[in-house]
Amino acid sequence: MDTHGYGVSFLLLFILSLFTNSFAALPKNPSQKNSTSSSSTSGSGQINSNSVLVALLDSHYTELAELVEKALLLQTLEEAVGKHNITIFAPRNEALERQLDPEFKRFLLEPGNVRSLQTLLMFHIIPKRIGSNEWPGSDSVPVRHQTLWNERVHLTSKNTGEKAIDSAEIVRTDDVVRPDGVIHGIERLLIPRSVQEDFNRRRSLRSISAVLPEGAPVVDPRTHRLKKPAAPIPAGAPPVLPIYDALAPGPSLAPAPAPGPGGPRGHFDGMAQVKDFIQTLVHYGGYNEMADILVNLTSLATEMGRLVSEGYVITVLAPNDEAMAKLTTDQLSEPGAPEQIVYYHIIPEYQTEESMYNAVRRFGKVRYDTLRLPHKVMAQEADGSVKFGHSDSQAYLFDPDIYTDGRISVQGIDGVLFPPNEDPNSEKKTTPLVKVATKPARRGKLMEVACNVLGVFGVSSCQ
Repeated sequence: MDTHGYGVSFLLLFILSLFTNSFAALPKNPSQKNSTSSSSTSGSGQINSNSVLVALLDSHYTELAELVEKALLLQTLEEAVGKHNITIFAPRNEALERQLDPEFKRFLLEPGNVRSLQTLLMFHIIPKRIGSNEWPGSDSVPVRHQTLWNERVHLTSKNTGEKAIDSAEIVRTDDVVRPDGVIHGIERLLIPRSVQEDFNRRRSLRSISAVLPEGAPVVDPRTHRLKKPAAPIPAGAPPVLPIYDALAPGPSLAPAPAPGPGGPRGHFDGMAQVKDFIQTLVHYGGYNEMADILVNLTSLATEMGRLVSEGYVITVLAPNDEAMAKLTTDQLSEPGAPEQIVYYHIIPEYQTEESMYNAVRRFGKVRYDTLRLPHKVMAQEADGSVKFGHSDSQAYLFDPDIYTDGRISVQGIDGVLFPPNEDPNSEKKTTPLVKVATKPARRGKLMEVACNVLGVFGVSSCQ
């Protein structure tokens, strides 16, 4: 009995010690628990409703907030706020709407330039809290601070008391103040050197590529030549043709030479234009096989340049690399086969994606002439795009208006086209052999009467 009572008492003491340790582990102040949880939340990168990021989204810097969302920087900024306070230099909406170059803004919003947009936005954020009272004085040297993009900005003060960051003036100091950061309003956007160099590099590449025409050129339907508009006459200029030039020419005046590539009146540099559109195919990506056929495998680039120099206009239906990879070696190894394939993809008209789509929407099916006479390529509307070819060989207009300069138009398609009677995919139909029972030759009426008469006289057969 004593041993049993001793064991029960020992068990009770053990349970009491467990409760005592659990109560001692609880925090004595309830606020201590909240502060611990809040500090862990901030350390994990999450923000609350009183954060400077929420204030930026709800402030009057809406254009900057939209750029932050398009650059996919919210998670990065949440992590930065969770580690330390930040200072945001926010340009006003007017600086991003009216004072920014439209070409530069279009460059920033392109999907392939997200990296440049992130660099630009993180250049306006310092991972440190800098209030207006911490600004350097006018008599002190500029203070350098490192941004989130590991580039430095300089904070200065003028003699008039105005504060500035690099070349942008601070128009609203301490505009938004929150426990984890502060927002200062600046007059214009800060552009780092790396983003400016990237923009200049892309702009120089764009200068050697196609220039979209403002209006559709006028083409003579008989000759397929481009009609050149008359040059504009400035106000107050003398008449272009004096009165004596309007008179009938005398016998001593010879007719003016026709424009051509070798004459003094040659207007078109077709070789340069063909080289330009081939370079555009290479820079565009996905059309290297077509460019290789035009330059290395055939002499079609020279022939196309000669046509354009003489005033002709052409539209090239360029199959992409995936479509060209489906061609077999036998199809390309035959003499003249690459030229015949490309000839069927060249239309002696100037057509854009808009003009071809409007034509097929209006007329249903349109047959375009090709340089591979007498074959024509058929176009029709399908799934909101233009589909070329017949039932066995089809291709969709995949990349519209890769190159359009008023004389040469390049439209990317996703298949290689063949004439209907030369399509390698079409099965050759064979006519089954049918045995026809022939009737014996029928003799004439006179022969039958003669045989009957001979039968009367005893002749049994008649030949």
